[in-house]
Amino acid sequence: MSGTDGGLLLSGATLSTGQVVDVRLEGDRIAEIGAPGSVGTAAEWLDLTGFMLLPAPAEPHAHLDTALTADQVPNSAGDLDGAIDAIKRHQATATHGELVERATAGALLGLANGATAVRSHVGIYEEVGTKAVEALLEVREALRSRLDLQLVALTVRLTGAGGTELRAMLRAAMEMGVDVVGGCPHLDPDPVAYQDLVLDLATEFGRPLDLHTDETLNPEVLYLPYFAELVSKTGFPHGATASHCVSLGVQPPAVAADVAKRVAKARLAVVCNPQTNLFLQARDHRSSPPRGLTALWALLEAGATVAGGGDNLQDPFNSVGRADPLETASLLITAGHLSPEAAYAAVSAGARAAMGLPEVRVAAGRPAELLVVEASSVREAIAAPGSRVVIHEGRVVSRTVVTREFLV
Repeated sequence: MSGTDGGLLLSGATLSTGQVVDVRLEGDRIAEIGAPGSVGTAAEWLDLTGFMLLPAPAEPHAHLDTALTADQVPNSAGDLDGAIDAIKRHQATATHGELVERATAGALLGLANGATAVRSHVGIYEEVGTKAVEALLEVREALRSRLDLQLVALTVRLTGAGGTELRAMLRAAMEMGVDVVGGCPHLDPDPVAYQDLVLDLATEFGRPLDLHTDETLNPEVLYLPYFAELVSKTGFPHGATASHCVSLGVQPPAVAADVAKRVAKARLAVVCNPQTNLFLQARDHRSSPPRGLTALWALLEAGATVAGGGDNLQDPFNSVGRADPLETASLLITAGHLSPEAAYAAVSAGARAAMGLPEVRVAAGRPAELLVVEASSVREAIAAPGSRVVIHEGRVVSRTVVTREFLV
């Protein structure tokens, strides 16, 4: 590349269709696209021969406040309750600086892998208060020029007299500037009342709603239909997302299809988080364990918005993970049986839709949120990605070079 401003020309890039094009970026938009040599000039130039140009993925479900703690915060039980207990104890003593450092590292790792937008849930517990919220607000501002970071205020229990303090903390988080109201209704003694409470709060603040929903293989725990009904009945206008929806995946086909239709009608997005749910779920099934994913096919066939999320990054909820949307897409193929194209759509178009962000396509006038990856097809990009270049708001914000040497 050369020059410092005046746009960026991406030369000789291969699109998902196999077409080779030149693409000119101007400001934060794609200004022009055409055959090689047919578009205008720009101050900067990048030769993308042998590279694919794709809409940038997004991360619709992260937990940056817990990221990169697996070695310090073991989860001996291995399940969801054990992870929650472990992270509460850890965050009660974690310093502001530690939270900022790990969250920043997790966000930048995701950016290096292509996610130019990240939605992170941030835990609020009696033992922790809004400590993690304060840290993540600082991270959001520090990274504003590099990526879009949305924060979701997350509580576990909320209703009744026992939830008074947590309700006050949740409101305080929204007043501090958190972007999205979140929560875990299925873990509360009154999941229906919980959903009513958080929807009222989101309505009051004019913010989106993103709930951890039915994160269990117990088929009797199914509150997703009420969430869809609530959004439809109230005409909630700010965007609503149901994350996980694991129990939907173990319903009879007719039930899954019916619920999926209600979800689609309510325009409720669903985020499937394959890695963490494969890690946490089915630990008590010693034979033929279920996969712990939502009913992907029923949702897609109903026309619902389906996104793929990475969820936890090397913490008590998932001891591995790479903050890589292409890894999420790979799991949606191997565990969810999606096609490579559908899997990539889930971590790009579906993820951005779930986050309320404008659609990205490699087309004139669209946001210049792009991923350049060394590959010849979408399938190869997911299976064995090479070097990557990440473009946010028309600027190169990250570059990863993969070098292989075979020595005699």
